[in-house]
Amino acid sequence: MQNLQNELISLLEGNSQFLIDGELNKNKLVEASLKVDKNLIKILASSSALKNHFFQDLDGILVFDKVAFQRFVTNKSLLPDSYTAFKNKIGLVSNDANQNTFISSKDEIVLTWAYKDCILEGGQSRENQKRNEVFWNETLAPESVDRLLSPKVFTNFKKYQRKHGNANGG
Repeated sequence: MQNLQNELISLLEGNSQFLIDGELNKNKLVEASLKVDKNLIKILASSSALKNHFFQDLDGILVFDKVAFQRFVTNKSLLPDSYTAFKNKIGLVSNDANQNTFISSKDEIVLTWAYKDCILEGGQSRENQKRNEVFWNETLAPESVDRLLSPKVFTNFKKYQRKHGNANGG
């Protein structure tokens, strides 16, 4: 890994496109990889070690793996710009295959929590006030859940209606 870092740095340091104040700039490298910059691709492909690490051979066609390159370049040991191994960004992260991608960059986000698949049966009378809460699980008790979610019919109800009249009681 260290040899790969040294080789990458030595090849890129000679190119002013990726330098700011004479030093390699991580953001310029990431931006160039996102654009699949021809100059960057030529530099990387000129080294057999870098070519083996950042390209995939698909039936004789070299395909640049920009995700692997960006991950490598943003590694704090390659171009240190902080005392932390984390990006300078706050947000929720999904730990998909140890990629630690921010969920704001994903199209599909699912909010999940404990007992999401359960229904709490609640009572409306004083007798039910002191009983233990009953959770019905959709998988374990589907008939109970269906019964709780089915439309209900009101019984023993009274309808109160306000009489319309004038303000003087007449």
